[in-house]
Amino acid sequence: MKLTGLRWWVVTLIAIATIINYIDRTSLSVLWPEIAKELYPDHSADETKSIYAIISIIFVFSYAIGQAIFGKIFDWIGTRLGFVLSIGVWSVATALHAFAQGVLSFGIFRAILGVAEAGNWPGATKGNAEWFPTKERALAQGIFNSGAAIGGIISIPLIAYLTVYFDWKMIFVLIGAAGLLWLVPWWILVKAPPEKHPWITDKEREYILTGQRNEDFDGDGDKDQEYNPNTKELLSHKQSWGVILASAAIDPIWWLFVFWIPIYLNEVYGMDVKSIGLYGWVPYAGAMLGAWFGGLFAQNRLKAGWNITKTRKTIITIGCLIMLPALIAMLNPGGPTSAVMIMAVILFGFQTAIGNIQTLTSDLFSGKTVGSLSGYSGMAAKLSAAGLTYLVPWLTSGGNYTPAFAIGAGLAVVTLASIWILVPKVEPVTRN
Repeated sequence: MKLTGLRWWVVTLIAIATIINYIDRTSLSVLWPEIAKELYPDHSADETKSIYAIISIIFVFSYAIGQAIFGKIFDWIGTRLGFVLSIGVWSVATALHAFAQGVLSFGIFRAILGVAEAGNWPGATKGNAEWFPTKERALAQGIFNSGAAIGGIISIPLIAYLTVYFDWKMIFVLIGAAGLLWLVPWWILVKAPPEKHPWITDKEREYILTGQRNEDFDGDGDKDQEYNPNTKELLSHKQSWGVILASAAIDPIWWLFVFWIPIYLNEVYGMDVKSIGLYGWVPYAGAMLGAWFGGLFAQNRLKAGWNITKTRKTIITIGCLIMLPALIAMLNPGGPTSAVMIMAVILFGFQTAIGNIQTLTSDLFSGKTVGSLSGYSGMAAKLSAAGLTYLVPWLTSGGNYTPAFAIGAGLAVVTLASIWILVPKVEPVTRN
């Protein structure tokens, strides 16, 4: 049996895994008003927000550790088994939230969830490098990243709807089960990398392998030796630090909204879970469009003859310049409708940029190095996101979110500086 366009089946499954990933992680923030009401009935809004922040920080720190761990795991055991391990564990951890009784138990289950969910990103980046030629990688990354946005769009109204029929404990069990069901088509479809997959057509195999940039570094018609540095060598290159620092700067902007959109709408505009379901999905619609735009624009420019350097830097710059004024506008957003629309613009810009930042790992390195650098940059990103999450209850005391959005605007500028200064040319890195 042969499947035409097998690479698109693979990236679609990874995008679906990402949708499930975001439903799982978003569920706590959407359900938190109900959970806080049941578990902490005598606490003030600022007190329950601080408890939520502690639980969220545990998740992000665990996620950061998981990024480094799973970067190596995917390099060791491959994309197929790596995803089975990652999504299998995080689905069970999600279901276990039903048994949480307080900070300690929530913290334990969120820690397991964070470590396991972290595998989705280095795994997707590695899968992208394996299954796509250079000119399609930004589009493939955009499809994968759109899964995060679609997960956000789906999760908030879906969970709000489920609260009509189930309590918060059963909702965690149901969404955990969805991840376990995903394992079935993944195990059947992704039997091997494209070089050895029995279902891939000869034409598609040749298209993928000859279009991968490590086939011929200098254009002389001969395959060149891939450079796969060890950790010390990898971190000796300024390009590696450009990717790591850009990830550390831009990622907290995303998590500022992932963690706090429902809490923000509840605290600033007095919305309950059902009202949050009507508004909270809008920013993720902007994120979905941004993921598609960033990927399609990159593919279009490469086909038009732009080189990788001009393409990546232009699109990353556009994304950051979209975010910057929108983050400033959030200092005084007006009503809830205008607030979520401005958030949509911010997340559009974020996804426009992030897909091309994440693709830099496979533009600059090859082989096992891709998963490792993706893991290190992901770990740095989550540590910085944890730092901002820790500060949010203090920054937003009394419901004033202005300082948090101001920090987000500064981070957009740092992202741009990291790419332009530390990655002068986007090309395969060679030995020093």
